[in-house]
Amino acid sequence: MGVEMEVSGDNNTNWVPIMKKRMNILGKKLKTFPKLTWKTIWKVGKDDPRRVIHSLKVGFSLTLVSLLYLMEPLFKGFGSSAIWAVMTVVVVLEFTAGATLCKGLNRGLGTLLAGSLAFLIEYVATESGHIFRAIFIGASVFFIGAAATYMRFFPYIKKNYDYGVVIFLLTFNLITVSSYRVDNVLKIAHERFYTIAIGCGICLLMSLLILPNWSGEDLHNFTAAKFEGLAKSIEACVNEYFRDEEQQKARENSSDLEDPIYNGYKTVLDSKSFDETLALYASWEPRHSRHCYRFPWQQYVKLGNVLRHFGYTIVALHGCLQTEIQTPRSVRAMFKDPCIRLAGEVTKALKELGDSIRHRRQCSPEILSDHLHEALQDLDNAIKSQPKLFIGSKNNSNKLALATIGVQSGALNSRRVTLSSVKTDTSALLEWKSKRGTINENSKSLRPTLSKIAITSLEFSDALPFAAFAALLVEIVARLDLVIEEVEELGRIAHFKEYHNSQNDDHNVVVDFEKHAMPLRNELPTHAGD
Repeated sequence: MGVEMEVSGDNNTNWVPIMKKRMNILGKKLKTFPKLTWKTIWKVGKDDPRRVIHSLKVGFSLTLVSLLYLMEPLFKGFGSSAIWAVMTVVVVLEFTAGATLCKGLNRGLGTLLAGSLAFLIEYVATESGHIFRAIFIGASVFFIGAAATYMRFFPYIKKNYDYGVVIFLLTFNLITVSSYRVDNVLKIAHERFYTIAIGCGICLLMSLLILPNWSGEDLHNFTAAKFEGLAKSIEACVNEYFRDEEQQKARENSSDLEDPIYNGYKTVLDSKSFDETLALYASWEPRHSRHCYRFPWQQYVKLGNVLRHFGYTIVALHGCLQTEIQTPRSVRAMFKDPCIRLAGEVTKALKELGDSIRHRRQCSPEILSDHLHEALQDLDNAIKSQPKLFIGSKNNSNKLALATIGVQSGALNSRRVTLSSVKTDTSALLEWKSKRGTINENSKSLRPTLSKIAITSLEFSDALPFAAFAALLVEIVARLDLVIEEVEELGRIAHFKEYHNSQNDDHNVVVDFEKHAMPLRNELPTHAGD
């Protein structure tokens, strides 16, 4: 009994410093909370000042519709149905004009169709008896609800009018079912329709006439920014591949945890749904450009698909930096200059394409200059000048044989190796088998496999991993032609201005990829099932 009390007392004593430590941590968080909150508020507005303007527009719109409640004459005219105007502003007013038009017209069209159909059913039901009226209303609700829900699965309806069908179902059921118990349902329906129309009108006024944000412009800027991100990824990837050991250690010890290669192409690869959403809302927008041309949103989506396939090659190129078998740095240095030069020419071409889209002009006829072909030729000559590195020989063969690592403390220590640094005889496989037999004899339960596959009878070259890297780099050049074709097609359809030599100064314009690409994602309207 005394022992138990002593143990309990020790536990209580141990809790005291733990609680003090937690209280100190909580106190520090409370002290830094205001500062962090202000930093977040400032960063969100600084990334895209249009967010501040949109917030003010929403606040002003809500104030306007609240007058239906606050002003006595207006409240007498609309009554409690004025709340529908407030709900409409909250749901419909989106960041871009296209999104507001899409949701506003869907809401208005759905309300109008539902009200008309509900009045027709009410007219037929009033001509029958009381019992038959209830049966008729129930059957109408069932068939209309089932049919409208089934229509939501149609691809075209789901893409363009899904929100309108939801509003149609909601309004139809509210009017039809309430008409059985309410005598003056026609007046309620009129008030509700008028208040929704007022709310939609205020939303359209704010979106189209007061500092509008166009979905087409966002899609245009986002597409141009993709080229900047891809160019940064290629440049950073090649520089990282040929970085020497001292630079590599300095980078690993740095506090910068962001990967510039991944950050460059990740937005491009994840942009499919974002592009399609912006393109959908852009299709609802009026022709607001200077020449009143129709916005070629379909071509922007097509160009986005080509850029994603182009980005997949960069992902594979990035993977060469993370493979288990690496080419020695001494071998890489032999091909450093032509590879960096080739990557620089590709980067320059991508930036030129991005600038041409951003400034709505045709791309330069010399986008694929002689410098790019010369860089390809230099890389080809450098590879041909070292045939033994890629073929291997009997006298100086490098055989891949990766032996198992010891089972100690159950930890797996993985590391990258070069082909010339691993064992090159059959003793590796024999050692692996003997250790595996020892493990099986001493262990009574299955353990995770800690060994690697040993290949002992094949000859491999030190430059084999580099060959994959060089092949992907050449593949990027090949796919660049497809990107250029789509950009030229976009310029033709969108009526971009002709290229002039005086426009070479556009290359000096540097656009931050994260500034254009990332903030736009936060402005996408939520799916309206409200």
